[in-house]
Amino acid sequence: MAQIQTEWNQKSTTLVTPLSPIQKPLVLIGILASVLLLIAIVSVTNWTQGILFIIGLSLGVTLLHARFGFTSAFRRLMSVGNVQGLQAHMVMLAIASTLFAIILSSGFSFTGVTPAGYVSPVGVSVLFGSFIFGIGMQLGSGCASGTLYSVGGGSSSMILTLLAFIAGSVIGAYHFTFWMEDTPTFPPISLAESTDLGYFGAWLVQMVAFALIYFVTVQIAKKKNPPMMKPLPTTKGWKKIIRGSWPLFAAAIILALLNALTLTVRGTPWGITSAFALRGGKALMSIGVDVSSWGYFSGANGAALKQTVLADSTTVMNFGIILGAFVSAASQGTFKPKKIKPGIAGASIIGGLLMGYGARLAFGCNIGAYFGGIASFSLHGWVWMVMAMLGTFLALFIRPIFGLKNPKPTDSIC
Repeated sequence: MAQIQTEWNQKSTTLVTPLSPIQKPLVLIGILASVLLLIAIVSVTNWTQGILFIIGLSLGVTLLHARFGFTSAFRRLMSVGNVQGLQAHMVMLAIASTLFAIILSSGFSFTGVTPAGYVSPVGVSVLFGSFIFGIGMQLGSGCASGTLYSVGGGSSSMILTLLAFIAGSVIGAYHFTFWMEDTPTFPPISLAESTDLGYFGAWLVQMVAFALIYFVTVQIAKKKNPPMMKPLPTTKGWKKIIRGSWPLFAAAIILALLNALTLTVRGTPWGITSAFALRGGKALMSIGVDVSSWGYFSGANGAALKQTVLADSTTVMNFGIILGAFVSAASQGTFKPKKIKPGIAGASIIGGLLMGYGARLAFGCNIGAYFGGIASFSLHGWVWMVMAMLGTFLALFIRPIFGLKNPKPTDSIC
C-alpha cells in the first residue's frame, strides 16, 4: 500500500493500483457490435460516415478512460473551489481554438466540405437555455457527453437521463420557433468574422482569456486549498492505454484533436444533442405526429427526418461514443450496472428534461455550445459557460432534495 501511495501526488488524477479483472465476453461483444455497425454504416451511406463513427468510438474511449467531466468540473469548482477540471477545460479549449483557427481560416478539409464553426445568436433563449442546462446536468449527474459515455460505461440511472434528455429535446424543438421569434435575440457574433480581429486576433484574445482563467484558478486553489479529485485507478506501461485510467490533461489534448478532426471530416465541429431531437422527432412521426410542421424541423433538420438513422453524422458519432465507452469499461472490468434508487431516478428524469430543453434553446450543450462554440470563436459559447456555471450554483441547493451529495471543503478528496 505504501508503494501504491507513492505513485500519486495531490495534483495527479490517476493512481497506480490493482485493477478489476477484464470482462472478456463483454469486450468481445462490444468489438463485434462496433465492427458490424461500421460495416452497416459504410454499406448504407459512405466512408465519411464510417470515419465519423470511428471518431465517435475514440471519443467514447477517451471520455471513459479519463472520466472526463464537464458536470463534475463545474460542481467541484462551485462547491469547494476545486479547479482541476476547469483547468483541463482551458487546455482543451486552447488547443482546439488553435486548430480551429487554422482550419477555419484556411478552409482545410479532408472531404472537400467547407468547414464552418458553431456560431449562434445570443439572446434570451441562450441565457435561459444554458442556465437550466446547468441545473439539469447537476441533477442528472452528467452532461450530454457524460450521459452517453456513462450509459456505455454501465450506469443504470443515466439510461433514464438519456431518455428524458431526448424527451426534453423534442419539447424544446416544439417550442423553438417561439424562443427564436418572440424573445429578444442578437445576431450571431464571431470574434473572428464579426469583428476586425480576424482569426489571428480572435485566437490571441482567446489565448489571453484562457491564460487569465487558468491563472485565476491557480489563485483560487492557493486560497481555498480545496480537496483534490479522487484519483482513478490505473496501471503501468502499455497496459495503461487499454486497461488503466488516463490523466485528465492527456484526455483534454486528445478531445481537442478529435474535435478538430471532426471539423475537417464533416465540415462542422463535434455535437451531440441535435441527434436527440431528431431521434425523438422520428419516434413521434412513427405514431402519427406531424413534427415536420414545427419550425425546428425545417431545412436540413426536416430532410433528416426522411433519411435513415445512419445518415445522420451526429447520431452515428453518438453510437460510437456509447460503444467506445462500453468496450473501455469492460476492458477495465468496471461495467457493473446497479439498481437505481428512487431519489436518483427522479433527479435523473428531471435533469434530463432540463438538459434536453435547454440544449435546444441554447443552440447546443456542453459540447456543441461550450466546447464547439468557444473553439469556433462564438460569443454564445462564452455566454453558455457563464450561465451554466450559475445554473450549477443553484443546483447545489437542489441536489440534496434528491439525496445527491455535494463535495465539502472538509473532504479529503472530492
